[in-house]
Amino acid sequence: MESSGDVVVAVSEGVLLLDVAGPAQVFHWAGYRVRFASPDGSDVCTDVGVPLGVSGAVGDLTGAADTLLVPGYAPEYPIPADLVASVRAAAPGARRVASVCTGALVLAEAGLLDGRRATTHWLACDLLAQQFPEVDVDPDAICVRDGSVITSAGVTAGIDLALALVEEDHGVELARSLAKHLVVFLRRPGGQSQFSVRASIGMPRSSGLRKVVDSVVEDLAADHSLAAMATRAALSERHLSRLFRQETGMTPAQYVKQVRVQAAQALLETSDELMAAIARHSGFGSEETMRRTFVEVLGTTPSDYRGRFRASAL
Repeated sequence: MESSGDVVVAVSEGVLLLDVAGPAQVFHWAGYRVRFASPDGSDVCTDVGVPLGVSGAVGDLTGAADTLLVPGYAPEYPIPADLVASVRAAAPGARRVASVCTGALVLAEAGLLDGRRATTHWLACDLLAQQFPEVDVDPDAICVRDGSVITSAGVTAGIDLALALVEEDHGVELARSLAKHLVVFLRRPGGQSQFSVRASIGMPRSSGLRKVVDSVVEDLAADHSLAAMATRAALSERHLSRLFRQETGMTPAQYVKQVRVQAAQALLETSDELMAAIARHSGFGSEETMRRTFVEVLGTTPSDYRGRFRASAL
């Protein structure tokens, strides 16, 4: 296939292998010229120990680059300062700049996300928002485009990103063909919430609030209105709402909704129960209420969720 453009993947020591390999495979099959570059032109080693040869230094390869792509790094690897500097210097010469996973932190450190909407791996969204308050972080998005800068969620979302750019450049038919070849969705249903919701529910420090949340988990179908929970906690509704905000970052109603969604997710993944039974056991009362809540919280339906995450024997 005739070359579709020049993609330069900016890498440094410890780069996540799948962040590199997924998008590179998509672009290669789509006919792009894919080259790897490091800050000083030296070969690097990925996070799993696989050596990665590079074609040169970032600054030497990006003069006519169509796309500058920055993969991510595991938490134990600090953001490489030399990579940040080289990406900052090279970005103006590229038609567009994109990141995969925590590569968004590299872009943010380089000042390329200032005043822009962006996303990253759901586990790093809070970190991105805290360290770079000038970035408008969307924790649920799989891919976000803001002008010439595109960011994507974690790891395999790099494939989603690459397919979106192929579609932008060459149309939906080529992108759809590649998605079929890769056995992935062209546009995956839902957002990152379907993966992250369980991690967002923590255990409160306050004993009064712990008593309330324990009662929610113990009987999901019970009355968990603000008034009922305040009575159980022997607190005023106002005080209880304030405690929920302080210790969970959610309102009482949002907390109950998240716990019920979590319970339904577990049942959808592991049981053969009918949707109506799962809705009752999860405290939703009806299948329709569960469906509406899933769409609101996860961006997908219970049946679609079960189809993607249901455990099955190979």
